[in-house]
Amino acid sequence: GTIHNSELAYAIASMGHTELMIVCDAGFPIPRSAWRVDLAIVKDVPDLETVLSAIAGVFVAEKVGFAAEMAENNAPLMEKVKRLFPVSDLDPVPHAVILGEMAARAKVIVRTGAFERWGNILLYSGVDAPLWFDKPGVKTPAAYQPIVDRMRGR
Repeated sequence: GTIHNSELAYAIASMGHTELMIVCDAGFPIPRSAWRVDLAIVKDVPDLETVLSAIAGVFVAEKVGFAAEMAENNAPLMEKVKRLFPVSDLDPVPHAVILGEMAARAKVIVRTGAFERWGNILLYSGVDAPLWFDKPGVKTPAAYQPIVDRMRGR
């Protein structure tokens, strides 16, 4: 694969449908009990875009959450998230909820070296819906049709 960090590759491979991975900045308060993949080396190494780009290449994100405050206060990061996850549902979440409730729910938290305001991204594991419903005679449930259409570029 394209991800050479064995722990990150393992974390991605072990994600089940709807499970949560958080890719966070260097200052994120990771709970002691969390499965932590710590990639941080020094300030902005690796940066959030590099890590998210690598993950986006191998991970199907059905939904991508981000701090609601990011859209107004860090437009460049918001544009990167939209570009990297173009077929994912986007879900603004209050930053305080990400720091508390969502951090406690995450299956894995990937720490980057990013010094990025509101740089904590929630990735909900999905499935490659067009592949799941491509066998002859299999009907796509109505709830999945928009996902299949998005993934097929319709």
